[in-house]
Amino acid sequence: MQVFVYVISADQENDADVLGLVATSMALNASKIPFAGPIAGVRVGRVQGKWVQNPTFQQLEFSDMDLVIAGSQDSIVMVEGGALEISESDVVEAIGIGQRGIRELIAMQNELLANCAQPKMEWKAKATPASVTERVRSEAEGLIATAINQADKASRVQAVERVKETVKEKLKLELPVEDHGFIGAALGDLEYVALRSQLLDTGLRVDGRKPREVRQISIDTSLLPRAHGSALFTRGQTQALVATTLGTANDVQRLDSIDEPKESTKSFMLHYNFPPFSTGEVRPVRGTSRREIGHGNLAERAVQAVLPPFEEFPYTLRIVSEILESNGSSSMASICGASLSLFDAGVPIKGAVAGVAMGLIKEGSKYAILTDILGTEDHLGDMDFKVAGTAAGITSIQMDIKIQGLDLSLMTEALAQAKEGRLHILGEMNKALPAQRADLSQYAPRIVTVMINPEKIGDLIGPKGKTIRGIQDETGAEVTVDDSGLVTIAAVGGESMQRARQMVQAITAEPVVGEIYEGPVKSTTAFGAFVEIMPGTDGLVHISELRHGRTEKTEDVVKKGDRVKVKLIERDERGKLRLSMKALLPKPEGSSSGAAPVPSADATYAEGGNTPASPEAPSGGEGGEGGEGGSRREGRGGRPRRER
Repeated sequence: MQVFVYVISADQENDADVLGLVATSMALNASKIPFAGPIAGVRVGRVQGKWVQNPTFQQLEFSDMDLVIAGSQDSIVMVEGGALEISESDVVEAIGIGQRGIRELIAMQNELLANCAQPKMEWKAKATPASVTERVRSEAEGLIATAINQADKASRVQAVERVKETVKEKLKLELPVEDHGFIGAALGDLEYVALRSQLLDTGLRVDGRKPREVRQISIDTSLLPRAHGSALFTRGQTQALVATTLGTANDVQRLDSIDEPKESTKSFMLHYNFPPFSTGEVRPVRGTSRREIGHGNLAERAVQAVLPPFEEFPYTLRIVSEILESNGSSSMASICGASLSLFDAGVPIKGAVAGVAMGLIKEGSKYAILTDILGTEDHLGDMDFKVAGTAAGITSIQMDIKIQGLDLSLMTEALAQAKEGRLHILGEMNKALPAQRADLSQYAPRIVTVMINPEKIGDLIGPKGKTIRGIQDETGAEVTVDDSGLVTIAAVGGESMQRARQMVQAITAEPVVGEIYEGPVKSTTAFGAFVEIMPGTDGLVHISELRHGRTEKTEDVVKKGDRVKVKLIERDERGKLRLSMKALLPKPEGSSSGAAPVPSADATYAEGGNTPASPEAPSGGEGGEGGEGGSRREGRGGRPRRER
């Protein structure tokens, strides 16, 4: 069977995934293909404490969970999603909310199917003859039971395969040729029954553990000296080498999809690689597999919930998990390793995150919930239930059910047991690395942010980006600025970062009343002198503020081009700056203090700046006039559009 789901039109408000799931169920039920449906899927969110079925993209931005739940009329078959440290009881309640929506959607399908369903094609699986089943059981039952109880995966697989091959060759000599094709299936069924019966009857798993027991854990950090953060997480025969790299705002991933009305960016990525050697296989590698995409997304959701906001920690983060050996729960090992590598990199995450994979063996009323399942237990079991989170709550969840009729009470028990296992793993992680490193790696870029007046963005960028490129070329730092005025400076060396910050601040600084500045005299007039206290920003030193006592002529004290120290004594509501040289000079003996006179009426200012309309001081710089009521800014053009 092959099913294609096309999104022909998207409203950019609702996700098409659950709609595609319902459409698939409808198509299969309407066809002649045998299908144990219908089924349906519902997305569940919670906004300000209120449950929302199939929330929009906008509602999800304010939701503390995003769970997709799929199921039939009476049972749940799949759960997947992420959350912000929610409790196990919240998950159970969300599943109940989702199941009500599933039943509504199934009722709709049944109503439509009454008019369009085709008669189902007849199909019946070929049953293994009872004589073959009995002969295989008598010959191999004891051998299989011994073979599956090996300490490690490789020995177990080899022992089981030897038994199967030996029994198969022997029975081919005894049974009719038409029965030979059933021997392999009968041996597989025998292995399935042996593992499940042993666990339900004795409470012991094939590796000797009890149902609630987690495999032995070992942890190493800082293995990769050049990486910004690294961890090797080993649990039993599953091992993940995880590395964290810190980048700048320019390293964000750009996304363009049908779900977004415009291009968006992503500043955190987690990639999961599952090479064939990790399971002792030889197979061609032809790009990222479905497994790698799914496990990577699961691990990414688990860790994303604890990351600091980009505004507080303005780094682009990339985590790569390399699975070196796999015997179950490699995605959960990736989550544990990712958390440890972030700690090792010095990233201030909210808390450590761990994951554990749960399994289920159920025969009638007897069942066993398994913590930290092996690959064999996943393959021969009834459930693969992955739960990740912090000590405070769940951040990611994924569940696949292989049987019908799993009720919420059993799921509640599985979640409680998963929490117990998760807390145990977090305890082991805490022994290895209890918190983030005090400082970032010496190889990681240092990032500082400076908030500037948005009106100064054009000054910082300069004509066609000349100014900001000049800062980067001179210092070696990377400088970016967004529309809010947030300037991000990144550099590996502290000296270059400090130099870049000083240059940015020099260009974009705002004058502060009471501060002392030094700058050149740009022009002189009969009523005073104009002094540039910052690049492109000047103010008036009235003739009465040049020195103590009366001054007949401005040029008696300063001339154009002189560098003088001044104090900013006033900035009016229109942004005009009033400076004083006299305020920095000691008062002559016997002089009386008094308020400085206001500028004379003949001090006419050009509109939009502090410079008077006179031949010596033109009203605007080459780049255009300053903003209304502000100080003059030379070289200021319109604010260019910048890509993030």
